[in-house]
Amino acid sequence: MNADDDKHGDSFSGAEALDPRRLRYFVAVAEEMHFGRAADRLGIAQPPLSRQIVRLETDIGAQLIDRSRSQIRLTQAGATLFERARDLMRQAEELRKEVASLGSGRAGLLRVAFVGSATHGILPALIKKFRGARSDVDLQLSAMNNAALKTALIQREIDVAIARPSIPDDDIVTEKLHQEPLVMALPDGFACERPGPPKLAEFRDETFVLYPQHPRPSFADLILSVCADAGFCPSNPALVMDYQTAISLVSVGVGVSLVPQSVSTTQRAGVVYSPYVGPNPGTSLSLNYRIDNRSPQLRSFLEVARGYARFASGPTGEAAGGSMCVR
Repeated sequence: MNADDDKHGDSFSGAEALDPRRLRYFVAVAEEMHFGRAADRLGIAQPPLSRQIVRLETDIGAQLIDRSRSQIRLTQAGATLFERARDLMRQAEELRKEVASLGSGRAGLLRVAFVGSATHGILPALIKKFRGARSDVDLQLSAMNNAALKTALIQREIDVAIARPSIPDDDIVTEKLHQEPLVMALPDGFACERPGPPKLAEFRDETFVLYPQHPRPSFADLILSVCADAGFCPSNPALVMDYQTAISLVSVGVGVSLVPQSVSTTQRAGVVYSPYVGPNPGTSLSLNYRIDNRSPQLRSFLEVARGYARFASGPTGEAAGGSMCVR
């Protein structure tokens, strides 16, 4: 005899009478129209099953099964309960699966924000891979600068920030996502015929288009330090809000710029990209999230991101850069 058989003999009243275990027993009897077959299906003995159905009828206050004939039949009350009970059991199973999916990170909501330059290179492929692996997770994507990313993380308005290079804060965990070299963005009027990359110091008298204008310190300060290491300081830099504006100014001949290599994956009329000779510390993208964020959706994203980062940085991984002109 199953442990479930007869130890739950208590009477119930009101909604408690519709105990899920009792409903499961009743549905089995109603579907089989035979106590013996229902008992075998449930894995219990027939007498305890019969007693449970009797107690259910008593507690509800209605006869559910007509036993006056050789073959049992459902009463009108029993037929109504049978129909509704099957719906309740189906809904309970759907709820169980939904909650399990949310709890495992296979579904739910994940809010990801990123710096604008991350839209080139690794990020689009990473988002595509995550959506393929976790298609039921609703991804909310938005672009922000580093300062806005930090504020949004601290205020719990986003779950993941993809920053360049990172977001320093005691409450934020930073993981390196991707490292890439810097390249020069040049107006296409610059000759591309001389073999070999140009020296960065050759551009000491050019206007350097830097971004972002604020907040500081920022990527602009990284480029200024690279120029200083090359032996010069841009005398009259043009500071703009973002890399798209910087590339636009380069395309109309305002000046030159240093950008992440991944920016070269999207060609822009009037701009050529070139490696250069000189200091090149590169630049990195990082994953940033609150140290107290334990959401399964975040864990799922981190798992996919870490795996993809290893793949992309390997010898057979996808290159971050596009075609470039070498002077």
